Amino acid sequence: MVTHALALTPSDAQSWLEPLLAQYGTDKGQRLQAAVEYLQRHGAQASTELGQPLLTHALATAAILAGMRFDVETVAAALLSGLPQAALAPESLDRHFGPTLARLIQGAARLNRMDALFSELSGEAGQSESLRQMLLAMTDDIRVVLIKLAERVQTLREAAQADEASRRRLARDARELYAPLANRLGVWQLKWELEDLACRYLEPETYRHIARLLDERRLDREWYIERVLGQLREELARAGLSGIEVMGRPKHIASIIAKMRKKHLDFEQVYDVRAVRILVPEVKDCYHALGVVHSLWQPIPGQFDDYISRPKANGYRSLHTAVVGPEHKALEVQIRTFDMHQEAELGVAAHWRYKEGGGAAALTDKIAWLRQLIAWRDELAEHTDLAQHFRHELFQDEVFVLTPQGKVIALPAGATPIDFAYAVHTELGHRCRGAKVDGQLVPLDTPLKTGQRVEILTVKEGGPSRDWLNTHLGFIRTARARAKVRQYFKQLDHGLHVQEGRELLERELARLNLTQLKLDQIAAKLGHARPEDLYAALGRGDLTGGQLARALQEHFLPAPARPIVSAPKRKPAPTGVLVEGEANLLTHLAGCCKPAPPDPIVGYTTQGRGVTIHRTDCSVIRHLPAEQRARLLRAEWGAASGETFAVDVEILAEDRQGLIKDIGELLAQERINATRVNTQTTDGSARMAFTLEVRDVDQLSRFLARVAHVRGVVRARRR
Repeated sequence: MVTHALALTPSDAQSWLEPLLAQYGTDKGQRLQAAVEYLQRHGAQASTELGQPLLTHALATAAILAGMRFDVETVAAALLSGLPQAALAPESLDRHFGPTLARLIQGAARLNRMDALFSELSGEAGQSESLRQMLLAMTDDIRVVLIKLAERVQTLREAAQADEASRRRLARDARELYAPLANRLGVWQLKWELEDLACRYLEPETYRHIARLLDERRLDREWYIERVLGQLREELARAGLSGIEVMGRPKHIASIIAKMRKKHLDFEQVYDVRAVRILVPEVKDCYHALGVVHSLWQPIPGQFDDYISRPKANGYRSLHTAVVGPEHKALEVQIRTFDMHQEAELGVAAHWRYKEGGGAAALTDKIAWLRQLIAWRDELAEHTDLAQHFRHELFQDEVFVLTPQGKVIALPAGATPIDFAYAVHTELGHRCRGAKVDGQLVPLDTPLKTGQRVEILTVKEGGPSRDWLNTHLGFIRTARARAKVRQYFKQLDHGLHVQEGRELLERELARLNLTQLKLDQIAAKLGHARPEDLYAALGRGDLTGGQLARALQEHFLPAPARPIVSAPKRKPAPTGVLVEGEANLLTHLAGCCKPAPPDPIVGYTTQGRGVTIHRTDCSVIRHLPAEQRARLLRAEWGAASGETFAVDVEILAEDRQGLIKDIGELLAQERINATRVNTQTTDGSARMAFTLEVRDVDQLSRFLARVAHVRGVVRARRR
């Protein structure tokens, strides 16, 4: 049970210390002695937020933790964490108490300084859960949170003498933030007092009404439970049940009120005002113990639940029954195995999950781990063991930062101000041009830390930079922000894509002699609502030229008539080119235009070198004298596999370090071989000429589209 210490004064400090010297021993007690002396020296004239003497408040807070048997450093840090900032200088604390205790004191003091912020935000819808996570994430040592919870309990006790506005503010913070946090950590002694005091201040009439209905003092109820436990132990032993454990405590007033509201019950229908729990070794012992309970006291009809044969949806297992106990008072009895109890306290069926409605699965696992740490605190020999188990385990993959208005934003670890801006609002991200963190200008690639307040500097018009998408520059770490930037540029380039797609479609329709088709009909057949959508898909490369040609032939060209005599099968040429339908002619690809599938091609008969294959739009072919046009032959691509074709590419870019490396990485990703590279640099601009080996034009188009987004690239085209 938590020890109350409201009447302490500075002169009582030594007498307060004496029993703790016996509890912790002489060596550890000396650390408490030093902490008390430091407190008296630096805090004798200081006051708390409610105007109480700091010395009294600190001694009472430390007494709460000492009563819960926490280690001596936790108690010492509780004594000193409320001191004025001037007394908490790191060098002074290190000199007097060593670096470990100094860090613990400073961590607890940092949470104390956040009280105003927590109070400001805890009442906002949806913020309480984020604040609980943020509070935990700001600490490297779980004892800091426990000190804070004990300090809030003591503050609520003192609030009985404060004005109503202060009482209600403190009670609201306790109900929304601190009591649920204590519940999740399994610190029941602090949880029930935080809830009861909060209820007493926020709902005084309801609190007094339930207290009158109980018609007995808390000590009387605790005595009643002890009497029931003794009787149960005797009967269970007489029934041959061994290795059992029986425990219980009366239900506190705030919990009674919460249950009445949740289940719409009258006070007389709340049968677990007094409750006991029986832990047994095996499942069969649960039902044996149930028989003993029902033979000892009369069951209340309709109040038996078998969650062992029919577990709750969250996996919770236990037997629940309500009986008419001694003095004709209702008594709830829970019966479960030790394994079921462990699972209910720490596993997937943790008590707080079905009480509070649950939370993120990852957070659940971490809280269960924390609760286990608290249970281990008596087994860990040194305080450093506890700190080491805790450090870097909680919320190591998240940071919690604040907007200028104080709203908490959760982001992945390593997130930048740009990620923050897009998490707040898409338009804020688009117009972001700078950022302030805690009032100081910082670069946009600065990783954010928990507790920082971030302000985004914007312009009235404009959009994101393409550099933000470059992973090597580290401007963006979250998938949400990256998707928003990509979507912006997708929309920005829409007009250009439509124009390019229209030209590609018109060329293909002319080649297939399908110019008489309606564009709406073509778009519908290819799965697009409007021709403009089809143009955009072609321009973006979502639909390639080869796919377009195959789709048009499939949907709009008649199937060829079956010949009476089958034509002989044609062998594909080594170059994959058929000339006048023949595959065995000597052919080679022209070096002037470097054709590649599916470019329209034509053959030109040479003397001694066979047929040279040109693109139909090649300047050499276009300017061919009339007398030589008779040497042109019809040519088409065959079905050669695994062949590559040389094409020339020109890239114009702003010269910078790493440009060739970035382009080289894209070539490797597209599995394209570069046989020639020529780079010229003038006045900060770089003009690069590549000869690339590609499988077809589709592969080349994909590479050109990607290289256009490399930082600094102005233009990329096929020559």
